[in-house]
Amino acid sequence: MTDKIRNISKTLLSNNWYTLNKYSFEYQKPNGDWEQQHREAYDRGNGSTILLYNSSKGTVILTRQFRLPTYVNGNRDGMLIETCAGLLDKDNAEDCIRKEAEEETGYKINQVKKIFQAYMSPGSVTEILYFFIAEYSDDMKVSDGGGLEHEQENIQVLELEFNAAYRMIESGEIMDGKTIMLLQYAKLHNLCS
Repeated sequence: MTDKIRNISKTLLSNNWYTLNKYSFEYQKPNGDWEQQHREAYDRGNGSTILLYNSSKGTVILTRQFRLPTYVNGNRDGMLIETCAGLLDKDNAEDCIRKEAEEETGYKINQVKKIFQAYMSPGSVTEILYFFIAEYSDDMKVSDGGGLEHEQENIQVLELEFNAAYRMIESGEIMDGKTIMLLQYAKLHNLCS
């Protein structure tokens, strides 16, 4: 913790879906003066995401589902193409992403590799997202995927040629930050060349 923050107070604004808190605190500016600041922070927990790739076929597995926040902010049909992801809940990041990969994509992945972690929207959301990659093969397919019924995800599983998926960033068909980051990582490290 830093000594440049003091007198923090927290007020719960909402505990409906996750928690939204208002924080008031004093922040020490570079010149040494203290100023009062107020910020809101949305806490939904931490999450994991994974890019499943097949280097011999040159393909990746992505998902497509409705995302209300994108719809209300201009995404015409609200559908978003993404890498598989989920909240940690009580799992560690690796166990979470193995479970999510099977639920969402239908692939049972054993070997995953963590490549980095990042705050995705640090101005308002507390979440740290853990990024993974894993190679998949056709014999790892154990179900159709699609997510859990009670979570109302209605996920469509997409197997795309890597180069086609990569071009979808430029065309605007892929607008999800975590997905763009993982596809860029795959391109930089020649995972599907």
